[in-house]
Amino acid sequence: MPSPRISAPEVEALAELFDGAPVAVLTGAGLSTDSGIPDYRGEGSPPRRPMRIHQFMEDEAYRRRFWAGARVGSMRLTGIEPNAGHRALARLEASGLTEGVITQNVDGLHLRAGSRRVVELHGNGGTIRCVDCDRRWSRAEVLERFDALNPGFAERNAGAEIAPDGDALVEEVSRVEAPACPICGGILRPDVVYFGELVPKAVFAGAASLVERAGALLLAGTSLAVNTGIRLVNLAERRGIPLAVINRGPTAIDGRPSLRLRVEGGTSETLTALAEALT
Repeated sequence: MPSPRISAPEVEALAELFDGAPVAVLTGAGLSTDSGIPDYRGEGSPPRRPMRIHQFMEDEAYRRRFWAGARVGSMRLTGIEPNAGHRALARLEASGLTEGVITQNVDGLHLRAGSRRVVELHGNGGTIRCVDCDRRWSRAEVLERFDALNPGFAERNAGAEIAPDGDALVEEVSRVEAPACPICGGILRPDVVYFGELVPKAVFAGAASLVERAGALLLAGTSLAVNTGIRLVNLAERRGIPLAVINRGPTAIDGRPSLRLRVEGGTSETLTALAEALT
């Protein structure tokens, strides 16, 4: 369904937030949908069964299924690039209108778009770490090890259905060998915050510091269904700075008195228009 057209008055109202620059920006899945990454919670999104970390850590069969799905799913996600909204936020930072961006996304697209300071609340799915020795590798390196351990598996299962999280729904995984840490043999896991885990204190502190120095908080492409985003909203409200939302569909703060502006529309096109107006 096409987004409602962004009006000039809405862009002007958003631009006024920057009179007390810098503005703190929190982004969510609604920004990355324009790059082809599915939104788990948006209207019309397919049902999902989010991975809980205890499943991954305690069940070897679950880990085999996870890595098999990740490998096959990666074949469908080639070509994902930052979109105009990511680039617009990088422009705002380069112009001194923001000090960086806070994101709930784990796709790394803000960094690839040129944002210099990115607080990744939920980590980065492109990084894999060992739970025992804490060494890190790129996701591509670990998937190459999967191929070495399971020759031909990805090609044989290339037609598998893709789940809402981008991984493939692969069935025959009993003989799959999951990659382990090549240094200590420990369990490898994506360096992201899963359900059942908390955002690291240092990461949240980095996000809070941006809000504490800001003249306003702009929420872009997030329904604020996750508590960490609400904590940042609460911090902004305690400071008495205005809030603005750009999102398709409702959010958890739509009725709050502190919400100065609510733009119902596409995140990337609205941010692009905003950056053009300001820079």
